[in-house]
Amino acid sequence: MDRPATDPPTDPRAEPVAAAGSSVEAVFREERGRLLAALVRRFGDLDLAEEVTSEAIEAALVHWPVSGVPPKPGAWLMTTARRRAVDRLRRDRAYAARLALLQVEADRAAGAPPAGPDGELPDERLQLFFTCAHPALPAEDRVALTLRCLAGLTTPEVARTFLLPQATMAKRIVRAKNKIRQARIPFRVPDAHELPERLPGVLQVIYSIFTEGYAASSGPDLQRLDLAEEAIRLARILRRLLPGEREVAGLLALMLLIHARRAARIGPGGELVLLDEQDRGRWDRTMIEEGQTLVVAALTGGPPGFYGVQAAIAALHDEAADVATTDWPQIVALYDVLLSIDPSPVIALNRAVAVALRDGPEQGLALLDELAGEPRLRGYPPYATARAELLWRLGRGPEAAAAYREALALAGTEPERAHLRRRLRECEAAG
Repeated sequence: MDRPATDPPTDPRAEPVAAAGSSVEAVFREERGRLLAALVRRFGDLDLAEEVTSEAIEAALVHWPVSGVPPKPGAWLMTTARRRAVDRLRRDRAYAARLALLQVEADRAAGAPPAGPDGELPDERLQLFFTCAHPALPAEDRVALTLRCLAGLTTPEVARTFLLPQATMAKRIVRAKNKIRQARIPFRVPDAHELPERLPGVLQVIYSIFTEGYAASSGPDLQRLDLAEEAIRLARILRRLLPGEREVAGLLALMLLIHARRAARIGPGGELVLLDEQDRGRWDRTMIEEGQTLVVAALTGGPPGFYGVQAAIAALHDEAADVATTDWPQIVALYDVLLSIDPSPVIALNRAVAVALRDGPEQGLALLDELAGEPRLRGYPPYATARAELLWRLGRGPEAAAAYREALALAGTEPERAHLRRRLRECEAAG
C-alpha cells in the first residue's frame, strides 16, 4: 500500500535503532539470568549485580545501533557490567571490603572456581535459583525474588502479578535481599545430601508462578499467559541445569500438558470453557507430545514423585478424545498414589471429582461432604464450585443454587464469575 502524502518522512536512523532495541530485548531475555548470576557469584551482592546489569543494557542501547550487535552479545554485556561494578567498588572502599568478605565466605562455602575470562559467561543460574528460593525467606518473598531476578520482571510488573502496590512489592523484594545479605545465605548449589530437601522449594516457586498464570487468582482475565510461559521457560532452564532430577522433568511435563489446552479454555468472548466443552482440536499437540516424553523420564528409575504423578494425570486427560472416554479408573488410582505422597485436602478434592466421573455424582458428592470440615477448603473456590456442579447433576436445584452463590462470592476472575452467574440462572430457572 502506498504511503499517504501526509506521512512524515522516514528517519534513516530509525530502523537500526529499532533493530538494535529488538536485539537487546532478545539478548536481555535470554542472557539476563546468566549475567546476573555470574555477577552475584563474583561480587556477592544482588543489588550491585542488578544495577550494573541494567547499566550494561543501557550502554548496549547506546552503542549497538552505531557499532552493530557484537558477535557475542552476552560476553559484551558481562564485560561492560563487570567494569561498571569495579568502578563503583573503587569509589566506595568500605563497600568493596564488605563484599570481599562476603565473597570469600561464599567461595569457601561453595568451593567454586574463580570467574572465567571476559569472553566467557558461566551459567550459574542454578545457584541463583536456590538463593532466591532459600527456605529462610518467606514463601511470597521467594516467588517475588524469582520473578524479579530470574524471570527479569520489573518491580512494577511483579507488583501487578500480586495485585499489590508497587511500593509494597519494592519493600518485599528489598526485605528478601536484606535477608540474604544479613543471614549471609551462601550463593551456591546445595550439596548432594541437601538437594532432596531444597529442590522442592525451587519447584514450588516455579509452579506457583505457573498456577497464577494459568488460572489467575483475580482480575478481568482467566489466564496470564506471560506468567505461565515464563514459568515454563524457567523450568526448561532448570531441566538443562539438573537433567538427572526426575521431579524437574515432572514439573516441566505437568506445565506443558496443562498449558497445551490454553487456547481452548477461552471462548470467543473471553468466557470460560470447561474441560468437557473444549474443542480438543485446538490443543497444542506438539506441546502434549513433549510433555508425554517427559512424563516417562519423570516416572522411570525410582519411586514416583509429586509432580511426576500429576503430570501422568494430565497426560491421561490430554490423550483422551473426550471426557466420556477418559481413563477415569486410572486417574483415580493415580490420585491414590498422589495422596500417599501428599495427603492434602486439595488433592482429596480433585480425587473426589474424578470419582464422580468414574462412579457417578452421588459417590463424588459423598466424598466432598466428608471434606467439608477441612480448614484449607473453607473459602476455596474450586471446592464450592465442584459441590455445586455435582448437586446440579443430581437434580438438587435449590442446594445447587446455594452452592453456586457461595462459589460466586469466592470467584476471583470475571470469566469465572460470568460462568457461575450463568449456572446460577439455570438453577433458578429450573425452580
